[in-house]
Amino acid sequence: MPVEPARSARPQSVAAPRSTTPAPPAGTVAPPPGGRAAWLAWAIGAGVYVLAVIHRTSLGVAGLDAADRFGIGASALSTFSILQVLVYAAMQIPVGLLVDRFGPRRVLLLGVVLLSTGQLAFAFSSAFVPALASRAVLGCGDAMTFISVLRIAARWFPAAKNPFVAQLTGLAGMGGNLVTTVVLAQALHSEGWTPTFTATALLGVAVFALVALFLREAPPGPPVTAVASPAAPRPAVGRQVRLAWREPGTRLGLWVHFTTQFPGNAFGLLWGLPYLVEGQGMSRAQAGGLLTLLVLANMTFGFAFGRVLSRTARARMPIVLAVIATTAAGWALVLAWPGGRPPLWLLVAVILVMGSNGPASLVGLDYARARNPVERLGTASGIVNMGGFIGTMITLFGIGLLLDLLTPEGTGTYSADAFRWAFCWQYVPLAVGTLMILRLRKKVASARA
Repeated sequence: MPVEPARSARPQSVAAPRSTTPAPPAGTVAPPPGGRAAWLAWAIGAGVYVLAVIHRTSLGVAGLDAADRFGIGASALSTFSILQVLVYAAMQIPVGLLVDRFGPRRVLLLGVVLLSTGQLAFAFSSAFVPALASRAVLGCGDAMTFISVLRIAARWFPAAKNPFVAQLTGLAGMGGNLVTTVVLAQALHSEGWTPTFTATALLGVAVFALVALFLREAPPGPPVTAVASPAAPRPAVGRQVRLAWREPGTRLGLWVHFTTQFPGNAFGLLWGLPYLVEGQGMSRAQAGGLLTLLVLANMTFGFAFGRVLSRTARARMPIVLAVIATTAAGWALVLAWPGGRPPLWLLVAVILVMGSNGPASLVGLDYARARNPVERLGTASGIVNMGGFIGTMITLFGIGLLLDLLTPEGTGTYSADAFRWAFCWQYVPLAVGTLMILRLRKKVASARA
């Protein structure tokens, strides 16, 4: 008499091939799917980052207006951007820990609230101290955006695509910068201070709703396809930070970010418009055009670097060193020009070169992502993302201090010569950062070997 269980085994043997997506072996992590759902999740997160960049760079086109509104000089004016950047940098590790613990969606929602609150307070500020406090709140919200978007991308896209997606995120942020230099600058001129900044603050309502209703921070289903096992305990906060910092790739990423980002960042955030208008005698329209060119160059380099880095990781260090060298050489020509007023073609050239600064800084995040496990990726990215903003803060303060020292009291504007000597300060952080990159590059290479 045949054994009955043998009949029931046959349907099971033919049913298995019907699955088009076989389960990974036990204990492995399901690969990110990519596809339309991934791009939708990324687009929503990137929309928050675009909003953050609009808020962050708004002072870059309003620097002269802010000086008039609050009755302040160069040092006090630079304090706005310095405080905003200081808060941003100081928040990177806490934000990375929050992203690792609570997920990027919640962090993005909190970021939108803080961005909108800070910008709305700035719109109605008529004194220096309240305005300064509002920029600090804005910097706190800004700090919560970029790392969150990178974490979303890491969960939705295959690892090989992440460098390209990171560059696209930076490119999207430059779209926000473009809105600032084109739309916000014109609105300030035609509508005035309070209506313009109030309108930008209210953009946060729509972005908050978009994130709350539609953002999925990870593909559906558990990331682990293995048989259920006890979840690994999360390390303490201090240990999480120490583990990320001990990784040489994290430290190299920080110094890459520090050295490549700050020249273009300091120019676009604050000192570009005063330098072009007061130091080079341009009209605001002409200066705005060159700042727009900086944004467009940034977007172009971001797309190009993303394509190259998604094909080969070996291009990372050559890109970084080339950007550092060309930025240093370009500014050397500009600052050495007799009389401190170089020709337009040279100014255009150095602005195009600075367009590579932001995209090159994202290579630092690639180093951290390649050398850290996913459970501490947010923390490692936060450490790296501090670098460029610390460099920016040092540069903003140094330039502002030197401008005041080089300008006689009671003078309403800064001369081309004062700008020339003040901008020489850039070479201090540039030299320090380059030395650290060369030192840590050997450590990373030896650790890999």
